[in-house]
Amino acid sequence: MKNFRLIIEYDGTAYHGWQIQKDDRTIQGEIQNALERMTRRKIVLNGSGRTDAGVHALGQVASFRCDTRLTAEAFQKGLNSILDDDIVIHGCREVPETFHARFDARGKTYHYRILNRPLPSAIDRRSAWFIKRPLDFSAMQAAAGHIPGEHDFKAFEGTGSPRAHTVRRVSQAGFVRETDGYLTFRISANGFLRFMVRNIVGTLAEVGMGKRTPDRFKAVLLSKDRGQAGATAPPQGLCLMHVNYEEGL
Repeated sequence: MKNFRLIIEYDGTAYHGWQIQKDDRTIQGEIQNALERMTRRKIVLNGSGRTDAGVHALGQVASFRCDTRLTAEAFQKGLNSILDDDIVIHGCREVPETFHARFDARGKTYHYRILNRPLPSAIDRRSAWFIKRPLDFSAMQAAAGHIPGEHDFKAFEGTGSPRAHTVRRVSQAGFVRETDGYLTFRISANGFLRFMVRNIVGTLAEVGMGKRTPDRFKAVLLSKDRGQAGATAPPQGLCLMHVNYEEGL
């Protein structure tokens, strides 16, 4: 029995998220089906975590166990030949039998892109949130400064998706101004609640529009009340960049 670790890039536009579902195409479902075609065995593919419909990834990690003679290189080549062009396996290697992509994950980094200028982009319409109204970058950055640290992020948890606890530790959060009107929000944490990043970005955008102050953003965070936060930002701007593991995994 071998255990394999995959690094996966995908454009989530055409998929109903990561997690396998009965009647919808998902990233997990497509890769798992491809693995079963290659091995003619039942495969359980474990991802580091879910991404929602329309969300992308550059560094999703998944693992699977299989009794096979196929090498990691053969799996990578075979999967990339079977999968559609919007899913690419960037790495495959054998790992210790005990490795699990989800349970061994120590943290993740997400980026969220906003295009803030008078005209949208035809090319990037599926990978950025277009906001025509000018945003106050300094105010958004000041509000984002309240995010790092260990906090209860219940105010930014998706409605109807309760967790046992909603405390997370954020190591970094802030905006980077790119060229041509692009703003990238970068956030790293030991874990994320469902819709957490998109709800944070939606609220930060309201700060940028002058609907809230940076201090009011802090008050929302401390309130633990989803009703006080802003609307959920659309999915296409969000990308899972990297999953952290202990050295050697």
